[in-house]
Amino acid sequence: MAERKTLARPYAEAVFQMALENGASGTDDLLKTWSEQLLLLAGFGANPDVISLSGNPEVDRDDIAELVIGAAGKKLNKDGANLIHLLLENGRLTLLPEISELFETYKAEHEGSIEAEVISAYELAKDQIKNISDALKKKLGREIKIVSRIDKSLVGGVVIRAGDLVIDGSVTGYLQELSSQINR
Repeated sequence: MAERKTLARPYAEAVFQMALENGASGTDDLLKTWSEQLLLLAGFGANPDVISLSGNPEVDRDDIAELVIGAAGKKLNKDGANLIHLLLENGRLTLLPEISELFETYKAEHEGSIEAEVISAYELAKDQIKNISDALKKKLGREIKIVSRIDKSLVGGVVIRAGDLVIDGSVTGYLQELSSQINR
C-alpha cells in the first residue's frame, strides 16, 4: 500500500488551494479556519472507534459522516463537512492526521515560515534554542518556529528536523555512523 502521506497529499493540496482561492481578500483567516478544522478532524481520523466504524461495511457512510460532523459541531463549516463525506466515500477518513500535517506544511510555506523540531537528550537553554533558530533561519531563509522535545536515548547532542532537512548531531547518531563505518 502506498505511503499514507502520498495518499493524503492530493486532499491536502486541494483543501489548501480552495482556502487560497476562496479567501482571496481574507486568505489568512480562511487558512487559519482550515487549520483549526483539520486539527480537530485529525483527532477523529486517529480515533480507534471512528477507524473501526469507517472500516465496517455494515455501517452506512452517511451515518459515520453525521456522527463526525455532529461531534465537531459549529467548529466545522460546510466545506469541512463536504471533506468528511468525500474522504468516507473514498475510504480515506483515517488519512485526516496526515492531511492536517501536510496542510500545516503548505500553510507555513505560504507564510514564509517553517516548524523545526529540535530533539535533545536534555532540556535546552533559551539561548541555545535561539542560536539554533538563528542558524536555521540563515540556512533556510525563512522564519523558524522551534518545537523542542527531550529524548534521553540520544545521550547527548541534538537532532533537528525542519521540513526535508535532518541534522543529526546526537551522540547516538555519531555512534551509529561510526559503527556502520567500522562494519564496512
